Amino acid sequence: MADPQPGTGERRQSEQERRAYYRSKRGKNLAVLAALVGFAVLVYLVSIVRMGG
Repeated sequence: MADPQPGTGERRQSEQERRAYYRSKRGKNLAVLAALVGFAVLVYLVSIVRMGG
């Protein structure tokens, strides 16, 4: 009897690899977002201090 879905094991593994890839990519994107927000806050605070002084 033939396998109803040939290559299912490989497809499942590549799906797991794809999910791991996107999970790690999302983590990197969140780190970049945090860095950009931190930089924007720093520039804002420096400009407020310079205007006030």
